[in-house]
Amino acid sequence: MRLKKKIICLLMCLMLVVAPLLFTGCNKQIFDFKYTFNKAYCKIGDTWVDLEISKWKDYDGEQLQLILKDGTVLLVSTNYCILYNGTLPKVADHE
Repeated sequence: MRLKKKIICLLMCLMLVVAPLLFTGCNKQIFDFKYTFNKAYCKIGDTWVDLEISKWKDYDGEQLQLILKDGTVLLVSTNYCILYNGTLPKVADHE
């Protein structure tokens, strides 16, 4: 009976440690795959610009932090930014 109480106590302690990791997301580093991108196509003001990036980081919500090759740091919305490698496909203008 005493061993059973120890096992239950151990499982409860383990759940207290593991549950926050599972339900808080932990910035998605533990469970997500790592994605690498070297370019970003972002809207700055009214203009879309192509940027060379060295690093990027995502946050909860819609924010991306981009670190450009020249060291400039930008905080942008995912609503106005596309991360990619290679070249973007050409899209025909529709009127």
